Amino acid sequence: MLLRRPFLAALAIFALAGSLMAGELPDLKGRKVIVVTENAYPPLQFVDPKSGQAIGWEYDAMNEIAKRLNFKLEYQNTSWDAMIQAVADGQYNIGMTGITIKEERKQQVDFSDPYMRSQQLMLVRGDEKRFTDAASFKAFDKGLIAAQPGTSPFYTAVYEVLDGNEQNPRIKLFETFGATVQALKTGDVDLVLSDSTAAKGYVDASGGSLKIIGQPLGTEDFGFIFTKGSDLVAPVNAAIAALKADGTLDKLNRQWFVDYKMGE
Repeated sequence: MLLRRPFLAALAIFALAGSLMAGELPDLKGRKVIVVTENAYPPLQFVDPKSGQAIGWEYDAMNEIAKRLNFKLEYQNTSWDAMIQAVADGQYNIGMTGITIKEERKQQVDFSDPYMRSQQLMLVRGDEKRFTDAASFKAFDKGLIAAQPGTSPFYTAVYEVLDGNEQNPRIKLFETFGATVQALKTGDVDLVLSDSTAAKGYVDASGGSLKIIGQPLGTEDFGFIFTKGSDLVAPVNAAIAALKADGTLDKLNRQWFVDYKMGE
């Protein structure tokens, strides 16, 4: 997780093996599947400020997966810090909230095949001129960075931006990703690290009050999580492959990362 090779594309969907057409997918015969999310990671999943409805890339993808596999969805909500353990304990069948695939997490839960690759980007206020990249932020010793504990942005901040000290007082901890961005907007912190999906969503909705600086700090592969040994993993993997093969994932990318502008 800490040593990642940079790549050229800001967002790339994997060409997953086993390209299955919808007619070849397993039939789960209408079984109930409980999917949990945080609704705090736009544009993957968030609450639309206009309608109050939970929407996003992951909702559209999961709804399509449920349709093709013939299972009945029930969505529930929980905090990020509780999600992985709750899925591991069997409280929910699937978790989705832009979860990075990591070897240590595989000890608790099973992952789907990757459905998205994203980069870590530096999100700052639109008028920020005191630093321009990771190196100059590290040198700016008054600069504060916001992060959720235990997340990839937290570890990237610790090991790739700062000094490797997980107790560094320059890192201010928040319970949700949305709270980190709000702290940035109000001037309580100076930097937020985010994968490219959320960073670009917030910038697009900010009217110029936020911007992205510097170079990408690495890559992350996202997957859905399941209770260990779940019989849903193989069917969902087959559905992800089918969505890639027929262009559905490309369509969702255009919808959520190009056409849709948050807050408009």
